[in-house]
Amino acid sequence: MNESVTLPYTDRRQAGRELGRALKHYRGTPDLLVLGLPRGGIPVAYEVAAALNAPLEVFVVRKLGVPGHEELAMGALASGGTTVLNEEVIQSLHDPERAIETVKPIEWKELERRERLYRGARPFPDLNERPVILVDDGLATGATMRAALRALQPLGPSRRVMAVPVAAPSTAAAFSEECDEVVCPALPPGFRAVGQFYDYFDQTTDDEVHELLASSRLAN
Repeated sequence: MNESVTLPYTDRRQAGRELGRALKHYRGTPDLLVLGLPRGGIPVAYEVAAALNAPLEVFVVRKLGVPGHEELAMGALASGGTTVLNEEVIQSLHDPERAIETVKPIEWKELERRERLYRGARPFPDLNERPVILVDDGLATGATMRAALRALQPLGPSRRVMAVPVAAPSTAAAFSEECDEVVCPALPPGFRAVGQFYDYFDQTTDDEVHELLASSRLAN
C-alpha cells in the first residue's frame, strides 16, 4: 500500500488520478493503451489515460454463468471476439456443450450491444505487441478482472498490467501470476467491498461511459 494515498477516495475520478501517479513510469511508453472495464472502471481509466498521455478504449467482458446457477462462471466473453472457459467448472457439468450453447448467444448479444453503445462503428484496436494497462475501480473477488486478463492474452499484447486504485490484499497477491505487473496504491486490511473505500460510489451510467470515451478520443 502506498502510504501517501488517503482513503476513502472521493470518487472514481480522484481514484484514477491517484492510480495515474502510481503508473507514471509508463508515461511515454510507445504504443501504450489503457483499457477500462465498464462501467465503473471507465472513470478511473479516463484519468489514468490522461495522466499517461495514452489512448483509452473500453474492454467489455461478459460472464458466462452456469444455467440455473448464474453466479458460477463457466467462462467469459470479451471485446475482440475472445472466449475463455473455466475448465474446472466445465468438466463438472453434466452437459457442458448445451450449457454453453444456452448462455453464449445471450451474452454475445449483450456484449455486442455494449460495444455498439460505447465504441460505435470504430473497430476494436489491434493489441498485438502493444503494452496494455487494464483498469477497474477496485478488486474484491477479482473474477471479472481475471476473465479480462485471460481474454487479453490471445490478442497478443506485449505486456499486460493490471491496475486498480484499491484491492483486497489477498486477491491482489493472487494476480501476480495472471499478468506482468500489478499496480495498486491501496491494499487496506479489513477489506469487505470496493465501495467502502469511496465517499461517492454510485453506479456509472452508459451515458457517462460514452462521454468519457469520446472526450478521451478527442484529447488523443
